[in-house]
Amino acid sequence: MEEDQIPYKVGTLIEDLGKLGVIVRVIKNGALQTKMALINWRLNYEIYYFDGMVTIMGHETFNRLIDNNSIKVLVEVQQL
Repeated sequence: MEEDQIPYKVGTLIEDLGKLGVIVRVIKNGALQTKMALINWRLNYEIYYFDGMVTIMGHETFNRLIDNNSIKVLVEVQQL
């Protein structure tokens, strides 16, 4: 996947069930090398929350949570 095809960019500010977070890394399909065969590396977002929590969320899950209003995109970065 090319950089301009990634829907949400690094720096995108979100609200996730009342918690503020920011996308700090986009992990592209197969980009992260790991020995854990159970992890399916498709397009993922690494999100740091302002309360100190960190999560890696798949793109499809992220979109589903936006669709059901669990996540709100507050500031969407277009390009860096």
